[in-house]
Amino acid sequence: MKVAILGAGAIGAYVGAALHQGGADVHLVARGPHLAAMRRHGVQVLSSRGDFTAHVHATDDPAEIGAVDYVFLGLKANSYAACGPLIEPLLHDSTAVIAAQNGIPWWYFHRHDGPYDGHRIESVDPGGAVSAVLAPSRAIGCVVYAATELEAPGVVRHLEGTRFSVGEPDRSLSPRCLAFGEAMRAGGLKAPVEANLRDDIWLKLLGNISFNPISALARATMRQMCLHGGTRKVIETMMAETLAVAEALGCTVGVSIERRLAGAERVGDHRTSTLQDLERGKPLELDVLLTAVIELAEITGVDVPTLRTVHALSDLLALRAAA
Repeated sequence: MKVAILGAGAIGAYVGAALHQGGADVHLVARGPHLAAMRRHGVQVLSSRGDFTAHVHATDDPAEIGAVDYVFLGLKANSYAACGPLIEPLLHDSTAVIAAQNGIPWWYFHRHDGPYDGHRIESVDPGGAVSAVLAPSRAIGCVVYAATELEAPGVVRHLEGTRFSVGEPDRSLSPRCLAFGEAMRAGGLKAPVEANLRDDIWLKLLGNISFNPISALARATMRQMCLHGGTRKVIETMMAETLAVAEALGCTVGVSIERRLAGAERVGDHRTSTLQDLERGKPLELDVLLTAVIELAEITGVDVPTLRTVHALSDLLALRAAA
């Protein structure tokens, strides 16, 4: 199995190192000091599960790699529309694209087999720009439950979790999906193949849609947000509104809001990816989290006043941060 990791940051490099350990032919696409470090020393993974180093081929030129069986996208979702020149050299007719993104994916209604089958979500696929680069037919969904961070160039700190749920948009247990799940498991990761991956998307989104923007607005960690009575109440309300949208689309999350909050509190003083992006001067990945759910609320007729309020505030924050 030949796999390219396009955007081999903390999550991408961690997955690439694990797949390499499991015997896959892995190639990392990165840039800058991180790329230079991985070329010199390999990917160094620091984890309570055991430290290891994977000496994986790394490059900034996908043409060096050529066509692969799977592309694992470690890019932020707001980079997808512009990644055409990077991904095109990696594709053959049957190459699958595994998008390890937070939030609502561009392929969400592809082969949905419901009243919105084929509907394009403008906030995540504006004008079809993402679908033009990443054909929905290539997509395998992936919901990431692992937490990692780059401790230094070429050094990935694994914080918690090893689960990467994968699934087909059409809910089939396809050979390509099963094979990728097996390769992930061979590398020591949990990779259940889920027929109803959209349920997992909403479960993960329940936290991302609330904790991520609030953390950026308040400059707060997970624990701080959970322990502050005011922000906890706002987060509970945001979660309830999000659950209502999910249910209107036929999805079942299966976890109570209180249990979701308790799990987040146990994470401790972790900074969300959105807060980290703000601190590093990077664009905030809000469209696939908040904007998309508000768009889905509009088409399903669900009232989401708190989501709209937090969206307005965080959108202004994103605009000011980008100025």
